[in-house]
Amino acid sequence: MVTRVACIGAGFIAARHLGNLSTMEDVRLVGIADPANGRAAEYASRFGGRPYEDWRAMLQAERPDAVYLCVPPYVHGELEDSLIDARIPFFVEKPLATEADLPERLAERIEAAGLLTSVGYHWRYLDTVDRARALAAAHRPRLALGYWLDFVPSPPWWIRRCYSGGQVVDQTTHIYDLARHLLGEPTSVFSAACGDGLTRYPGCDIDTVCATTLQFKTGALAVITSTCLVHYPHRIGLWLYAQDLIVACREHSLRIETPAGEQVHEPQADPFLLEDQAFIHAVRTGDAGGIRVPYAEALRTHRLIMRVLESTRQGQPLALTPGVWTS
Repeated sequence: MVTRVACIGAGFIAARHLGNLSTMEDVRLVGIADPANGRAAEYASRFGGRPYEDWRAMLQAERPDAVYLCVPPYVHGELEDSLIDARIPFFVEKPLATEADLPERLAERIEAAGLLTSVGYHWRYLDTVDRARALAAAHRPRLALGYWLDFVPSPPWWIRRCYSGGQVVDQTTHIYDLARHLLGEPTSVFSAACGDGLTRYPGCDIDTVCATTLQFKTGALAVITSTCLVHYPHRIGLWLYAQDLIVACREHSLRIETPAGEQVHEPQADPFLLEDQAFIHAVRTGDAGGIRVPYAEALRTHRLIMRVLESTRQGQPLALTPGVWTS
């Protein structure tokens, strides 16, 4: 049986997913929608399907079995509502939105509809992260140091808070999600930020530096820092510290240090491909067991991110109660 897939958004991340989908047997790309029709046409010529400027027209004409949402953070809302109304399973790239309330409302609708979803926290599919999680369970790290120290991405909207949400929302969310995955749920957050330094970007209103302290139910602490001031991906990942053990978890490697020596492991499979395969398998079979981050799970990370921003605004520590983290 052929699975008909459409994609809304024709940016960098869409190409990663479309490239994977085009290699899968019995998957047919039927449409790619983007307001920049030239980009949609380019991707359609590379990966298949018809190009559209209007995603509504694409959904009506193509009637896909599943849809990928690869859109900027500020675009969410109507897209998801339309797919929920049509009962079309969807894969959505993180972040879920730039603010707190919209994902809460969408999650309620998704649950009520029993709709199949997946969210693009691709680090969760790394076999190296599986190894790191086993080590964390066995050795109970007491400290984690997380980093997203990087440069300003190319989209011009990224430096505006109302469009991207800022670096913590759009990028460092991967590290917060990884901290939750490896250490469990945090119970408190205290965050501070600095909003200047990007003198080459007129109109920039995002935080250029953010530092957050999390405490977890186990008593462990994490300090997660972000900046977009540097000129290359200087340091991105999460470092765990336990007795006689250091685990450096990065996207492309896992470094394990003990008194006996050092091991370095590289991922053996593309996590983007694994998450795409899991989603398509679930669409075909109804078995969602391979999806590691459905919408409800991604919402837990989004709630944490929103509390990080709220702590920054208030200038004080905030308690975290799962399920009621919205302000």
